Amino acid sequence: MTIREAVDARHSVRQYTKRPIDGAILAALEDEIRSCNEQSGLSIRLILNDPNAVKGLWASYGAFENADNYLMLAGPDTDDLYRLAGYFGERLVLFSETLGLSTCWIAGSYKKKNVKKLLNDGEALAAIVSIGYAQKPGKPHRSKSFEDVTEIEGDAPESFRKGVETALKAPTAINQQRFRFTWKDGRATVKALSGPYTLIDLGIVQYHYEIGAGEPIEAER
Repeated sequence: MTIREAVDARHSVRQYTKRPIDGAILAALEDEIRSCNEQSGLSIRLILNDPNAVKGLWASYGAFENADNYLMLAGPDTDDLYRLAGYFGERLVLFSETLGLSTCWIAGSYKKKNVKKLLNDGEALAAIVSIGYAQKPGKPHRSKSFEDVTEIEGDAPESFRKGVETALKAPTAINQQRFRFTWKDGRATVKALSGPYTLIDLGIVQYHYEIGAGEPIEAER
């Protein structure tokens, strides 16, 4: 499976089997985490066999089960922490999908004090991502249209449309899709709108756009 195919295959999963992440799958995932940290300056870590982040939690979208493995998205406490966590966290989400693993972004509904105990000095916590082997596949959610999330002046290229359409398949907090893509003066930009966790969402959709468009996009806050 390619990363582009992973965009279509990925859906959030909250119920996992007890199958461990090990062997070649674990090695590949750890290598990708190291690469993300080197490029971003973040301190993302894979936490295994820790039930203290989400155990016993219920939410309107359902309970977590066997969610004992997660990516801890942490790094220096800078203004760009949340966007970077979204961008490189989603890179790991889609990479995990290519390995046969399922995931779920968790920005608010987890026991932050238990996870923060794992931080090193000088680190801040942005979010976590549960990861493992799904009991059953996740389900797609409704999405906004291309016109709902864009502002275009002039003739935007096909790469812009492909980028936005790929971004519309990205996970966002409570499926809010609070972002706006703009094409103006021959340049594409994306910005976060008001709403919970939209800076994390900004990084996520920025990464998706770049997959679809095949070129970078500037993120504005």
